Amino acid sequence: MLHYRMFCTLYRSMREIAAQNPQMDAPEGSAQPPGSEEGVDISRPQPSADMRRDLPSPLPAESAALPAHLERLAGRARDYVEVASSANTRRAYQSDWKHFSGWCRRQGLDPLPPSPQLVGLYITACASGTVSGDKKANSVSTIERRLSSLCWNYAQRGTPLDRKDRHIATVLAGIRNTHAAPPRQKEAVLPEDIRAMLEMLDRGTLRGLRDRAMLLIGFAGGLRRSEIVGLDVGRDQTEDGRGWVEVLDKGMIVTLRGKTGWREVEIGRGSADATCPLVALQTWLKLARISHGPLFRRVTGRGKDVGPERLNDREVARLVKRAALAAGVRGDLSAGERAQKFAGHSLRAGLASSAEVDERHVQRHLGHASAEMTRRYQRRRDRFRVNLTKAAGL
Repeated sequence: MLHYRMFCTLYRSMREIAAQNPQMDAPEGSAQPPGSEEGVDISRPQPSADMRRDLPSPLPAESAALPAHLERLAGRARDYVEVASSANTRRAYQSDWKHFSGWCRRQGLDPLPPSPQLVGLYITACASGTVSGDKKANSVSTIERRLSSLCWNYAQRGTPLDRKDRHIATVLAGIRNTHAAPPRQKEAVLPEDIRAMLEMLDRGTLRGLRDRAMLLIGFAGGLRRSEIVGLDVGRDQTEDGRGWVEVLDKGMIVTLRGKTGWREVEIGRGSADATCPLVALQTWLKLARISHGPLFRRVTGRGKDVGPERLNDREVARLVKRAALAAGVRGDLSAGERAQKFAGHSLRAGLASSAEVDERHVQRHLGHASAEMTRRYQRRRDRFRVNLTKAAGL
C-alpha cells in the first residue's frame, strides 16, 4: 500500500528535481501557481481541516504548485493510491475514522496527534456501548477493525500509531478476555442445497437466469461475492472490473485480481445442463444480450430489461439468503436463526466442504496461502473422519 508519507516524499523529490532543472518549469508567461510566493514553504504538506477530520487526500495540499507535466504525473500517482485498496476497504476506513473523530469531538478532544491513551479510552467506550449513535456495545471483531482503521488513517497522515503500545494492547487484551465470543461462521450450502435453491428461481425471467448463473459460478468457482460481481465478459473492458471469463470446450477460465495478485480459477462443465455453470452463463449472456462489459448487471423494467450498471456485491448475499430460506435449507432452525446463517460466503464454504479431492487442489482453487485457512472453510467434511477416541483404545 502506498502510504501518504511515501507519496509526500515522492512529491518533494519531484519538486526538488523541478527546482534543479529550470527548463522543467512552467512555460514563460504562465500564471504563478498559488502558494509559490517568497517566504512560503511549499516543500512540506500543510494539513487542512478536511485532512484532519476525513479520510486523507492522497495528494499534498499544494499539488497545484507543480509544473503542468508533473501535475499530470501526480494525478496518475493519486489514481494509483486510490486503487491500492478496494472500495469496500476505503469505505470502512473512512467510516471508522468518522466514528472515532466524532467521539473525540463530543469529548472536546482532538484526534491529532495520535495518543495511545486516547485510543485506549475510545476502544473502552466502544466495548462498553457508550459511544453516541451505537445501539449496543461493539463486538471484539468490530473493535479490532476500528483499531486497524485508526492505524491506517494515522499512517496516511504521517503520524503513525503504535497499536502495540501498552495503553492500547493491555486494554484490548482485557476486552478480548471479557467480551470475546467464538467465531460465527456462515453456513455452507452443499450441492443438494444448491439444487434446491436453483428450483426456487424462475427460469422464465432474466433475473432468474442471472441469479442461476451467479449461484453456480460462485459455488463452482469458490468465489467471494465481490469477485462474482467484479467479473467482465472479456479482458480490459471496464476500469472497475476485477477479472474476466474465458469460455472453453471443457469449461471456463476465470481470471481474478485479488489482494495478492492475479490468479486463475478453472470451472469445469457440470454433469447435467441444469446444474452446469457454463450452460447457465451462456444462457444468461445470450438472452440478456451481453457481449461486453460487466457480466452481472441489474435487471430493470419488471425483470424485462438489463441495465448497464454492475451489480452491487451485497446483492449476492441477499440472493444466497433469499434462495436458501425459500428452499428450506437448515429447516431444523428457526426462521430468525436461518436468516443469520447464510450469506455470500456460504457458496465459498460450500465448495470447500463438499469437494472430495486432495486438499491442495481446494487450497489452490480458493487462492489460500495456507492449508489451515482452507480447513476453516470445511464446515462438515472432516468431522469424525479420524476418531482418536477409538485410536486411543476406548
